[in-house]
Amino acid sequence: MNQRPRRNRKSANIREMVAETNLKKQDLIYPLFIVDGINKKIPIKSMPNCFRWTIDLLLKEIEVCGKLGINNFVLFPAVENHHKDKKATYSYSSKNFYLKAIQTIKSMFPEFTIMSDVAMDPYSTDGHDGLVINGNIDNDQSLEILCKMALAQAEAGIDIIGPSDMMDGRVGAIREILDENQFTNTSIMSYTAKYASAFYGPFRDALDSAPKHGDKKTYQMDPRNKSESLIEAELDELEGADVLMVKPALSYLDVIQTIKKNSNLPVSAYNVSGEYAMVHAAAEKGWLDYNQTFIEVLTSIKRAGADIILTYFAKDFAKG
Repeated sequence: MNQRPRRNRKSANIREMVAETNLKKQDLIYPLFIVDGINKKIPIKSMPNCFRWTIDLLLKEIEVCGKLGINNFVLFPAVENHHKDKKATYSYSSKNFYLKAIQTIKSMFPEFTIMSDVAMDPYSTDGHDGLVINGNIDNDQSLEILCKMALAQAEAGIDIIGPSDMMDGRVGAIREILDENQFTNTSIMSYTAKYASAFYGPFRDALDSAPKHGDKKTYQMDPRNKSESLIEAELDELEGADVLMVKPALSYLDVIQTIKKNSNLPVSAYNVSGEYAMVHAAAEKGWLDYNQTFIEVLTSIKRAGADIILTYFAKDFAKG
């Protein structure tokens, strides 16, 4: 035999030299949940080792993560019901603790990159990502609210706007309002192909943001469709997105690869709460090795073509 592929596997050093996919800390964005108040660190039952933090404790957690080499974070607000209304007005209120948290984090850690979440569901009494009128999600009226939210976040100092709502035209509308207000350097990482997935359950527990009626299938993508993701990607690129995201990641590796092959923009993928919870649940039962499994999961997402991965495994990966 002239060809013996095992020769390139015979030692750890050689395997490292010929490795086709290399995952590093700089590829990762660590999602963090924030609540109003002080001195609160609230465990999320369905997401082991994840918490809702008040800003005083969150600052300490970010500092710890920074020392581990994690420099990128995405923030999600868990909003108390008395702040919620049908039009999500608290999302752009000057009193919003989420906006104040962005300001505080950027003043304390200007070197770190902070990404936001733009969608109505954390602030809406309906629990939907857009405005509900007569039982339907009104796309164009939702855009007005989302633009106010995005502008407020840019004014607070956010580095990357993250529209997760899946309303048609929202990337262009947000890009326009940002540019009109001299936030041309504020990036947009669009949730381009966000699927109506069963893997979001633990996240909705974390934010108490599940829809109060119906589902999100009229605006999130059908899991059976792949070519449709190219339509969304082309639109987001034309409208001014800087990064295109696929969510979830693990069950949509083919979609990550498809978008990567058809766009010159960076591609990100969200390794979502359900994917995280599955690994933890199996590891707790002794069915899987936790460290080996989550590294294999992240590697598969990177191998599929993701330049950036949003993942709750980021801190554990950084620990090595």
